[in-house]
Amino acid sequence: MPAVVLIGFAAVVLWSLVSHRFERWGVAGPAGLLVLGAIAVIWDVEAFATAIDAPPTEKIVEVILAVLLFVDAIEVKGGLFGNEGRVTLRLVLIALPMSLVLGAAASWLLVPETAPFLMIVIACVILPTDFAPAAEILRVRYIPDRVRQILNVESGYNDGIVSPLFAMMLPLATIWAEIVSNAGKDLSDAEIDKRSDQVGEAIIGAVPATLVAILLGVVLGFVCGTLVRLCRRHDLVSDAGVRGVMLLIPLIAYGIATLPALGANGFVAAFVAGIAYRMARTRGEEERAVAHDELVLVEETGTLAANFVWFILGGAALLAFSAGVGWDVVLLALLALTVLRIVPVYLSLMGSSVAPRERLLIGALGPRGTASIVFGLLAYNALPDEQGELVLVVMVVTVVGSIVLHGLAAPLLLRRMSPAGRANLR
Repeated sequence: MPAVVLIGFAAVVLWSLVSHRFERWGVAGPAGLLVLGAIAVIWDVEAFATAIDAPPTEKIVEVILAVLLFVDAIEVKGGLFGNEGRVTLRLVLIALPMSLVLGAAASWLLVPETAPFLMIVIACVILPTDFAPAAEILRVRYIPDRVRQILNVESGYNDGIVSPLFAMMLPLATIWAEIVSNAGKDLSDAEIDKRSDQVGEAIIGAVPATLVAILLGVVLGFVCGTLVRLCRRHDLVSDAGVRGVMLLIPLIAYGIATLPALGANGFVAAFVAGIAYRMARTRGEEERAVAHDELVLVEETGTLAANFVWFILGGAALLAFSAGVGWDVVLLALLALTVLRIVPVYLSLMGSSVAPRERLLIGALGPRGTASIVFGLLAYNALPDEQGELVLVVMVVTVVGSIVLHGLAAPLLLRRMSPAGRANLR
């Protein structure tokens, strides 16, 4: 096991012991673990770069993402798309694709080194939302309950929807980078044909891989959810047993999907398994939500896994900033956190029951977190040096910027905008 993984586990243990006091002082877990990560690797940044570029680290990060995607899918309350189905559909099927297109275009215009497939990879990294670094936003009283519900459901779905696109574009970006690096060299016709075949296979193979993952997730989630519902009805299983089942489902889904014989998308399988499990488990119930007692173990495991990811971000931030950050990357991150989300969200909700002011609020409140970090680390691991470093730097600047913008500035601004806050300013 890489040393950085062991140090990360130790840092998570340390933070778990003192987090309650620090959170009372206003220091959120992501921010605290980011600092611990930077401190832990400051003595040997090069060793850290080598460690996160190793296959074992990549596998650990992939399993973490599978668990987090399952948790996102399982926590949604209501029907398939929550209690705000039409609005959520507009956000994930119109606003999100629009944001990805704009994000890819912005990365191509602003960052000269961006290759055709790489710009889509960057868009997939910097645009999924996650409220882990800015959970306090959802507790601000100024936010209407409906907006809070919409944001919760949307954040639970968009990283699961982005993951198959990211999984398809990453190998294409890797192959393209290899082709570009060999440009100008005398390649045989056989080598050129080989590269062309690799691109074609990556594109064509992504579709069946995703379909197999969806089928696997549906079957596994539906069967497990139905069995748990029937066993609970006949008092055959304890709360602890159900919690154990739920923790194992994403691991089984990811493990089966990534078997060489299937070669499917493990992220999609885990995410879809979460949706299918929730639908089957809550079938016939008024709440249409999995009971909190059953969610505790998988939620807390997801939190621990996310804490490890935030520790890794601390080291990645030190690595990125020591290499230097250009104005083009800063501008791209700023656009991703503002215009590239606000405009698509506002346009997608025109003609809906969401008021204009609430559209702006939904668009503005889109923090970036765990999904962006994991996608960025996977890209850094898979891509050649220069391209991998570029994606890592863009990811770090975007997530750190989100911590400042959504985790610190937004709650203060929202409180000042509230009636009580405006009264205090008079």
